Amino acid sequence: MRDTDGMNAAAGKPYRVLLFIVSAIALLVIVALAVVFTRGEPEVLDESTPAGVVQRYSTAVIDGDTATADSYLTEAARSSCSGFRESGPLPTRIVLIATTERDSTALVKVSIVSSGSGGPFGPSEYEMEDRFSLVKTDGKWLVDQAPYQLLSCTGSTLKQ
Repeated sequence: MRDTDGMNAAAGKPYRVLLFIVSAIALLVIVALAVVFTRGEPEVLDESTPAGVVQRYSTAVIDGDTATADSYLTEAARSSCSGFRESGPLPTRIVLIATTERDSTALVKVSIVSSGSGGPFGPSEYEMEDRFSLVKTDGKWLVDQAPYQLLSCTGSTLKQ
C-alpha cells in the first residue's frame, strides 16, 4: 500500500512556497507604486532664503513666466541680460545641492537636469552642476547671476 497522503503533502508544499513568493512580489509592487504616486510636489522653501528665491526663480523660468522670473533679478542682472537663452531644451529638474550664505551675498549650488528627445537609443538625459549668485538688496535676496540654462530676459531688457 502506498502512502498517498504523504505524497500529496509533499506535492502541495512547493505550490505553497511558490504562492508565498508570488504574493511577496505582488506586495512589493503595490508598495512601490504607492510610493511613486504619493511622492507629491517638492517642499516649497521660504522665499526669504537664497534657496527659496532660486526655487521660485527657476520655477518661473521653466514655466515661461518671465515677468515673475525678472522680479527675482537684481537691476544689474536685468540690465546686463544677454538677450537670449541658450538653444536646447529647458531644464526639466533643478536640485538643490548646497547654499553658502554671508551677510549680503549668497551662492546656491544646484544640479540642472535636462532631457533630450532623440538618439539611436531613445531619449537622453544630462546633468550638470552650476550655481546662482545672490545679493541682499533692501533686505530681500535677489539673483545677480544665474546659470545660462536658466537665464530669463524679457523683451524690454534685451541687449542687442
